[in-house]
Amino acid sequence: MATERLVIVGGDAAGMSAASQARRLKGPNELEIVAFERGHFSSFSACGIPYWVSGDVREREQLIARTPEEHRERSIDLRMRTEVTEIDVAGNRVRSRDLESGEVAWTGYDKLVIATGARPVRPPLPGIDAPGVHGVQNLDDGQQLLDTLAGTEGRRAVVVGAGYIGVEMAEAMLKRGFEVTVLNRGEQPMITLDPDMGLLVHTAMDNMGITTVNEAEVTKVLTGEDGRVRAVATADREYPADVVILGIGVRPETTLAEAAGLPLGAYGGLLTDLAMRVRGHDNIWAGGDCVEVLDLVSGRERHVPLGTHANKHGQIIGSNVGGGYGTFPGIVGTAVSKVCELEIARTGLREKDAAAVGLQYVTATIESTSRAGYYPDAAPMTVKILAERRTGRLLGTQIVGREGAGKRVDIAAVALTAGMTVEQMTALDLGYAPPFSPVWDPVLVAARKALAAVRKAG
Repeated sequence: MATERLVIVGGDAAGMSAASQARRLKGPNELEIVAFERGHFSSFSACGIPYWVSGDVREREQLIARTPEEHRERSIDLRMRTEVTEIDVAGNRVRSRDLESGEVAWTGYDKLVIATGARPVRPPLPGIDAPGVHGVQNLDDGQQLLDTLAGTEGRRAVVVGAGYIGVEMAEAMLKRGFEVTVLNRGEQPMITLDPDMGLLVHTAMDNMGITTVNEAEVTKVLTGEDGRVRAVATADREYPADVVILGIGVRPETTLAEAAGLPLGAYGGLLTDLAMRVRGHDNIWAGGDCVEVLDLVSGRERHVPLGTHANKHGQIIGSNVGGGYGTFPGIVGTAVSKVCELEIARTGLREKDAAAVGLQYVTATIESTSRAGYYPDAAPMTVKILAERRTGRLLGTQIVGREGAGKRVDIAAVALTAGMTVEQMTALDLGYAPPFSPVWDPVLVAARKALAAVRKAG
């Protein structure tokens, strides 16, 4: 039997999960695996970078799940610091360049996996590339930021963007003793929430000592005589800064795929079938932050860059290229984060998402506690639910609260995946004891209020 060659572009979660799963199913004599990674690290947790920067995670190596050497011990030819510069679909080959030596080579493939991830949004503003301005996409970025912090005498940090990365980096800077200002061009922080829930986050951040400025569009980064950043400017004022962190978001890194003529969706991500095979191409798969996936609630394709999805994609791709079988049915858009003591979670659709796809809905918002109200340290939380107006089908849930609030979103995530109504949710048999929950869990209280709103709406 001739040995097939699997080529993987990208050495992080999706790519190396695919490699590892394929290797479990087929040995080196059946399947040769060659993977290319342009960075210095493989199989690392980008989600953990803010906690490494803050000092909660002490060592960079704690964020690395498997080193290049460990992959190679499993007969995976992982070529670090090697960038793929072209995909030749017709010729079944990729061109790569060794970033250390400059050597260029072509590598043929029988099967190809594209796991190129996402690239951070870095607007072309004056001064955006000045020393002291940092993104936090990978471990190299995190190390560069820590090096800057170690050599910075000033204690003023400006975070541009108030999404997940923005609020997590605001916390990291606060823990490191910096005076923190967050510049947010939206109405409220956390655009993944509705504005009324984002307001809760804004208020909590202000109480923590983090200054959040909404509807603040950055126009340029100002530098001093030494060329380093000294301030960030908006249309109406300047904000002094000794370090600037960009948390504006990411876009699918599909430059290679687009040049190769592979199909992209509305968000610029690769389009795949349920087996994660690129549409129209029998021997090419894609997964991770470079793809768009089906939203099971709205029925539309979305770009949701999360490590949980990337690892699942990799497992499914590895099964399929290794001779097994797997599918990825879609997502409901679940995410959870924190800023200091505040936990922030969401799943499903926001109000504007539901309106955009033509769904009529009702909303219900309740305030409750993480434990029985009489139990010590019961913490407050706010839960908001969206339900379809006539059917009562759950459309989305958002939670903002203290300890014990965030992971409750998983109740709603399961309900969304199962297509449950809010009436069905009220009968869920959840665990109860005073140290863990009120007798009616806050999510179920919100479901009851949403059910009343559905009935009132007719």
